[in-house]
Amino acid sequence: MIRKLALLSLLPLMALLNGCKLVVLSPSGDIANQESHLLMVATYLMLIIIVPVILLTIFFVWRYRASNEKATYDPEWNHSTGLELIIWGGPLLIVIALGLITWITTHTLDPYRPLDRISEQQPVPADVKPLTVEVVALDWKWLFIYPDLGIATVNELAAPVNVPIRFKITASNVMNSFYIPALAGQIYAMPSMQTKLHAVINEPGQYEGFSANYSGAGFSHMRFKFLGMSQQDFDRWVQAGKSHKNELTREVYLTLEKPSIKDPVQFYGSVAPELFSAVINRCVDSKDMCKSQMAAIDAKGGLGLGGIDALASKPSPYAALFDGNALKKQVVVSQLCTAKEAVLRE
Repeated sequence: MIRKLALLSLLPLMALLNGCKLVVLSPSGDIANQESHLLMVATYLMLIIIVPVILLTIFFVWRYRASNEKATYDPEWNHSTGLELIIWGGPLLIVIALGLITWITTHTLDPYRPLDRISEQQPVPADVKPLTVEVVALDWKWLFIYPDLGIATVNELAAPVNVPIRFKITASNVMNSFYIPALAGQIYAMPSMQTKLHAVINEPGQYEGFSANYSGAGFSHMRFKFLGMSQQDFDRWVQAGKSHKNELTREVYLTLEKPSIKDPVQFYGSVAPELFSAVINRCVDSKDMCKSQMAAIDAKGGLGLGGIDALASKPSPYAALFDGNALKKQVVVSQLCTAKEAVLRE
């Protein structure tokens, strides 16, 4: 009796769910809409097996209960070819269908793949240039850089409707996950790496964006607003951003990337050149060597004995390990130094 009353007490709570908006199942972007369709198709296919199994389980429990003396009792029964075909054939067909659908949509919805349509009825016009947004996950806030527009924002993202968006995503320190449920699926943001996402918003409105990957104390507040706007409203938003006198220099970025919680929306009217590349290569501070420079040094032989010896004009004791002619042609930096002291040595 107590258990029944406990279950009945949950009914008012379930009624409150009627006010929830299931954004994932009713998104406003074409990519998210296709993902929602895939989710529903996969669910319906699996229900073809799940629902009959549940119903048959209830039927068998009731039909062959101990008190039902009319039910057939056959303790020697052990096999039915027809039943085996149904039990194994049905799930097998479902798995094949799910595998085929998933394989096709995995390639179609590849986040690195440029969009070929705005919506189901509208392809991407040939003369449309995607809006590029460089996303940096900071502790614990989001930085959005518009390299073609020369502005940047913190904790607010905007884009015109029906215009392809090309996101370039990275993180300053801890791995995060960039996620706008109404727009597209989540994409990881990782330090020293760049991930990509192509998407489009089809309806104007204000949408929620957040980190979908735990990243520390301020994780739960790592949220931002995504604004879908008409082209005219977006142009006004950009002009308002450019009117701000704040400049996102490298020094300002180094201060901004320090951990903080519940940062307000900020606008920067100008951005330091190649800032996003410096974030990826972990060399925003001019005293740090960029990872791309380290990779270039390694490609030329590195800073070990073999690499430095490759600079010598005389025969090398390591020549047997390398192509001697190639060694004499290589030019690498043989010591770490500042930009002012840099000297190429052959």
